[in-house]
Amino acid sequence: MTSRVARVASAMGVALVLLIAGALGPLRSQPSDGSEPRTRVGAGVLLAPAAGDLDGAIGALQQALRSDPKDARTLATLGLAYIQKARISADPSFYPKARNVLRRSLESQPEDNFEAMIGLGALDLAVHDFQGALEWAGRAKEFNPQNAQVRGILGDAYLELGRYRAGDREFQNMIDLRPDLSSYARVSYARELRGDITGAVKAMRLARSAAGNASDEAWASYQLGELFFNSGNYDRARVSYRDGARLDPTSVLPEVGLARVEAATGDIDNAVRRLRRVTRRQPFGEYLTLLGDLLEAAGRSTEAKQQYALASAITDLYRTNGVNVDLEEALFDADNGRPRRALSVARAEYDRRRSVHVADALGWALYANGKFAAADRYAREALRLGTRSALFHFHAGMIAVELDRTDDAIEHLAAALEINPHFSFRHGPVATRVLENLRASR
Repeated sequence: MTSRVARVASAMGVALVLLIAGALGPLRSQPSDGSEPRTRVGAGVLLAPAAGDLDGAIGALQQALRSDPKDARTLATLGLAYIQKARISADPSFYPKARNVLRRSLESQPEDNFEAMIGLGALDLAVHDFQGALEWAGRAKEFNPQNAQVRGILGDAYLELGRYRAGDREFQNMIDLRPDLSSYARVSYARELRGDITGAVKAMRLARSAAGNASDEAWASYQLGELFFNSGNYDRARVSYRDGARLDPTSVLPEVGLARVEAATGDIDNAVRRLRRVTRRQPFGEYLTLLGDLLEAAGRSTEAKQQYALASAITDLYRTNGVNVDLEEALFDADNGRPRRALSVARAEYDRRRSVHVADALGWALYANGKFAAADRYAREALRLGTRSALFHFHAGMIAVELDRTDDAIEHLAAALEINPHFSFRHGPVATRVLENLRASR
């Protein structure tokens, strides 16, 4: 389940990205000389192959396993292919399939099975089991400490667990080992978390320049668009999204970005049409929720409720297939009239990890339950890195309103709208209205 909007997003959860390289080539054991596997990594999404190529690769791997069902490397490669398939198809049932074949790979070759270990680490990132990802990456690191992919998984897991200094160290190790699209993209995200948008843009431009093909370059262009959009620079965001769409017409990511720009600049009807095309291809909960918000903004409440119901059903589907969606669910439920459930899942997630995004979600869930003093503590924690998140500031401002801290409320709501006036098509108008009322009453 994508979660870039929910956790900035792109959340990036940020998961390790593995290209299924050579899946249709010779399926023989990986060399044990310590060299890196023939894979390419990225951040946030699997960058290739395309859906048709991936289906062909999966078929070839499955056929090879009929001849040799215990081939450890083939099993591990199939596991990685299933992770990719889950992402591009919005079908989380491929995650349990991935875990099954990756564990079979380990059973077939329990010692020195680097591919299965790194695959299980990537899978745990994808299903948001960040402690599990940390443990698998640690095991893989023992066998190949000079592998950049391992450092990427470790860094991703540390960041999602709220252990930011450790994550930074691993990303620096990754850059030192392999300065490429994947490592630069991770540095970009780490800088964004700390409010260094200029540095984040610079790193993402380096990522784009290091792209090995048009699809990778399109992905980096989309990420640049996200940085610009989340900073309120819609013109530059539009240019980057269009670049992404031109470079890879098969990707829905630039289409989502362009829909947000259209809505932010007043063309909600076109934005809705574009998002409907996207959700027919990839019915991710994040996209359905955004479509619902736009429909609500356009006064089409009945249609909006339908999209929210679909998003909720998708969330349930992911949970059924072993994906931890507590962070996304907490925010969604707090916004959609289920405060008790929001608080329950937010507290459960905070017990597992202490990232700024989880602190923000817990604060907002407490707000939805009328526990404003407790909410304030977590809203402050969410801003501890200096993240330039309009949503974080909006949440902090609304909490301050309830605590009668007018100056703080004005400061946070003004910051949210300064960062990005259209940070949320649901909450943006609320922020504007409340801020105007607060200023008028002073």
